[in-house]
Amino acid sequence: MADVYLAEQISLRRQVALKVLRPELASDSTYLERFRREAQAAAKLVHANIVQIFEVGSEDDIHYIAMEYVPGVNLRQWLQKNGPAELRTALIIMRQVAAALAKAAEEGIVHRDIKPENILITRNLEVKVADFGLARVRPTEQGLELTRVGMTMGTPLYMSPEQIQGKPLDIRSDIYSFGVTCYQLLTGEPPFKGDNAMVVGVMHLTREPEPLENKRPDLPRALCQVIHRMLAKEPEKRFASPKALLAELRKIYAEYVGESWPEELPDLETGEWSVALSTPAIRQLEEAMKAAPPPARNGRWIWAAALAGFWALAMGVGLLVGYYRIHEPPLLAETTSPPRLNVPKYDTIFGQWLHASQLGTEDAWRAVIEYFPDKVYWTSRAKMRLAQIYLREDRLEEALRLFQELAAMGDSEPELRAFGLAGIAGVYVLQKRYREAADALNQLWPMRDHLRDPLMRRLVDYAITTTREKLGPITAQEWDSWLKSLQNGSENAENRP
Repeated sequence: MADVYLAEQISLRRQVALKVLRPELASDSTYLERFRREAQAAAKLVHANIVQIFEVGSEDDIHYIAMEYVPGVNLRQWLQKNGPAELRTALIIMRQVAAALAKAAEEGIVHRDIKPENILITRNLEVKVADFGLARVRPTEQGLELTRVGMTMGTPLYMSPEQIQGKPLDIRSDIYSFGVTCYQLLTGEPPFKGDNAMVVGVMHLTREPEPLENKRPDLPRALCQVIHRMLAKEPEKRFASPKALLAELRKIYAEYVGESWPEELPDLETGEWSVALSTPAIRQLEEAMKAAPPPARNGRWIWAAALAGFWALAMGVGLLVGYYRIHEPPLLAETTSPPRLNVPKYDTIFGQWLHASQLGTEDAWRAVIEYFPDKVYWTSRAKMRLAQIYLREDRLEEALRLFQELAAMGDSEPELRAFGLAGIAGVYVLQKRYREAADALNQLWPMRDHLRDPLMRRLVDYAITTTREKLGPITAQEWDSWLKSLQNGSENAENRP
């Protein structure tokens, strides 16, 4: 329907994504209406996890939408590079997409084309949902014909059963498509595949996906149940809303990742963005449908094509004239910060912590530590998260230094000390320093009940298995008994109604 180019707003030296309606479609009133509808739908959705519209316009019968440029890759590309996501990363991605869908639901908008290609991910795991080209406001008499046109544009691999059948859709259809996407996020492939669209469509209508726990036995049962509930054939058996889905994800995140998930995220739930769209520009699209050429404008702002799109714009599109004004939210605002940390500084430690929790990156957690060094409660817990990042990245010496700092905390912080000792034991095992690992485990034993982080408990389990001879048979059996009691307690909790 449209081509997307990387462009630059010359006056602000700012890169944008420029979506241009293909010339062969510009004379088709149906496509013009869909193009206009995309602009109107997306313009209503001001949210940190939704690609923002800057400008909608038409110049010399060239119809365009200028939108936020998101440097990064889409989810399909991310999966090709990284493979199935581990638990914490998956929940971070799922959380942000669900938040975007929640905002769309508030506006009565159904995306209709949720799939990996429409989920953009930056290097810092910031997620943006893109392409509301099939988005529809709640059905009206005026929109029925467009719905049928839009149906053929969907992606069968991710379409809900009711979408395949051409039934009326609500936000629960997006939840199904998101469930298919989550299944692929966690396994590397969608639940249904076939030789053609019809085969896949029939599978969505009649077959149940292979249980997720069969493909990923390491995942919490609760998360597998959430994904399969999203994939229920009947809409009424799915989550009623993205907010209900978010509530379940929050519980899983807290229990299995061991980090708090705030009830509200300032500047992320709604985003304090002030966007001024050019209403006359949208009207120009409407006028184009009536075959009336848009009036010429002497624009003050110029969009210049860049990189791969330059030749196409130069040959067929030319210079597009537009105007926009945008106030960025704290998440993306340029702020004063040390050059070695590309992270905005918030006014409060709580805001900084929420930002770090949202991104979960090394720089984000370092910012908590370096911007607020006197806030020991928060910085020490940021060190916990940072140490785990270093451990995952095999940066053992950096991880060890942080674990040692935590283990040296006073008796008033047994949780931090237990976390640190568990980390020390794990690092020493990885470095084949088994005697030192055993010593760390012996120090950890008296405060073992303060070790609440599930990932660190697994690390301790691994360390015990590796250092069993150094621990001695009695101590090893005591650890085995303790870990088994934790496992039984977790299983009993899962089986409660």
